[in-house]
Amino acid sequence: MTKNLLLPLAATAALVHSFTINNNHNNNVARGNAPIVSPSAIFSTTEESTTATQQQQQQTDESNISYVVARGDGSSGGGGVPMKKKKKASTESTSIAMNESNNNNDNNNDEEDDGLVRPKVGAPMPNGRPSWFHVPAPSQDVASRYQEVKESLSDLSLHTVCEEAQCPNIGECWNGGTGTIMLLGDTCTRGCMFCAVKTDQKPPEPDPFEPFKTADAVAKWGVDYIVLTSVDRDDIADGGAGHFATTVELMKHKKPELLVECLVSDFRGDEASVETLAKSGLDVYAHNVETVERLQKFVRDSRAGYWQSINTLKHAKKVKPDLYTKTSLMLGLGESDEEVIQTMKDLRSVDVDVVTFGQYLRPTENHLSVVEYVKPEKFEHFKKVGEEMGFKYVASGPLVRSSYKAGEFYLTHMINKERKEKGLDDVQS
Repeated sequence: MTKNLLLPLAATAALVHSFTINNNHNNNVARGNAPIVSPSAIFSTTEESTTATQQQQQQTDESNISYVVARGDGSSGGGGVPMKKKKKASTESTSIAMNESNNNNDNNNDEEDDGLVRPKVGAPMPNGRPSWFHVPAPSQDVASRYQEVKESLSDLSLHTVCEEAQCPNIGECWNGGTGTIMLLGDTCTRGCMFCAVKTDQKPPEPDPFEPFKTADAVAKWGVDYIVLTSVDRDDIADGGAGHFATTVELMKHKKPELLVECLVSDFRGDEASVETLAKSGLDVYAHNVETVERLQKFVRDSRAGYWQSINTLKHAKKVKPDLYTKTSLMLGLGESDEEVIQTMKDLRSVDVDVVTFGQYLRPTENHLSVVEYVKPEKFEHFKKVGEEMGFKYVASGPLVRSSYKAGEFYLTHMINKERKEKGLDDVQS
C-alpha cells in the first residue's frame, strides 16, 4: 500500500523537476545567456521523467482492469468435495479381532479420492461468474407485460415459482406473457439443498378457491401455454394431485385450446396420485429428477429418490400413452459426463419425451455451493447426445430452466403438429 502511494508522489516530483529545468533554460535563452549543461545531466533528467511516466502508465493500466477479470470469470475456484471410496471390509474375522486398531487405520487409508466430487454447503464457490450469465433485468415500465403479469398474480393472491425460486429468466418469460404458477401455497414440506422455497412440516391449508383463481388469471393473460407447479405437500393424503386435477379441468373448460404442463412432485411414489393427474386433461406431465443418481442424497430431500422419480414418469406414460413426459437436470453439482449420459439412457428407457439441462445457481449461502460453471459447449454436447437418443425435444443451456419460454414455444408447435399428423383435433386455434 505504501509503495502504491509513493509512486504518484515520485512521478510528480520528477515531472516538476523536469519542468523547472526547461523553464529556466527557456528564460536564459531569452536573455541570451543560455547555460552550458552537460550531456549526462540531460540524460539523467530524461530518464527520471521517462521512468515516472512508465510508472504512472502501469498504475493506470492496473486500475483499468475490467471488473469481470478482477472478480474472476468462474473458471477457477469451486471444485466441490471429493467423494470417498467405501471402506474395505476384511473377510477374516480373526484378523480383525487381533488387529482392530491397524484395521481402523487401513480403512482410513482406503478412503481415497476416486476422482468424483459432490457439492456441499459452505464449500468454496468458483471465483466470479462467466460472461454468459448476463440476463436483462425485468422491465419496470408500468405498461410492460412483466408488470401486467405481476399485478395479476398479486391481485388474485397467486404464487409463481419464478419469484419463489428466484429464477433468472423471470424478466424474459413474464414480458413474453409466460408465467409458471405455483399451486398449494408457497411453503414446502421438504428441504432440498438447492431450493430457496420456504419449508415447514405443517404448511397452511391449501386455498380451496385457488383452482378457480388460477383459471381466471390464465384466461386473462391470453397465453397459449401455461405451466402449473407446486411445492411438495407430503402433509396431504394425495400430495395435492386432486387439487392439480381440478385446476387443469377448470382451465381447459375456460380455454379448451390452452396447452397445460404440470410440473409436480413425486407424490411419494403413489401411483394413484400420478394417475389422477395424468388423466385430468393436461398435455405435459413433468417431474424433475434434478441430478444424477450418485448425487441424489446430497442434493435432494431424503424422501425423494432417483428411481422413485423415474417411476412416476413411467407410470404417467403407462396410464396415458399419448401424454408427453418431461424432466430436468441441474448441472454444475459435480456430475460427470458419463453420469449425465447414463441418466438420459434411464429416462429414455421409460419413454420420457423431453429433457432440459440448466446450470445450478446457488440461491443463498445456506444452500449448496456451485461446483463448476459448465461451459455452453458442454450443454450443446448434451443436447446433441439427447437428440440422438430419441428425445423429442432437448433444451440445454446455462440459463435454461424446467419451465422456459423458448421451450414452451417449441413444445406448443411440436404437440400441435404431432396431434394433427395423428388425425386428432388441433388444440391450437
